Amino acid sequence: MKGQRGFLQVFPQAYRPRIETGMAKGILARLARWRELACQRRQLAALSDSTLHDLGLSRADVAAEAERPFWDDPLGKGR
Repeated sequence: MKGQRGFLQVFPQAYRPRIETGMAKGILARLARWRELACQRRQLAALSDSTLHDLGLSRADVAAEAERPFWDDPLGKGR
């Protein structure tokens, strides 16, 4: 028919992926942050006692931090 618009023009596809992309970016950012925390905690646990002494940390402090779950973000950056 004359003047009829196609489906893609009436309901643009750009709207829906924008929402999904935003959600996906948020999820990926949170997963990246959790991975970073786990890596940092493993590296902290691997430090020598003399290095920990230089940092002012005890082995008990390090053990407590290393035992925290990966999703436990002390800075709350994943929220």
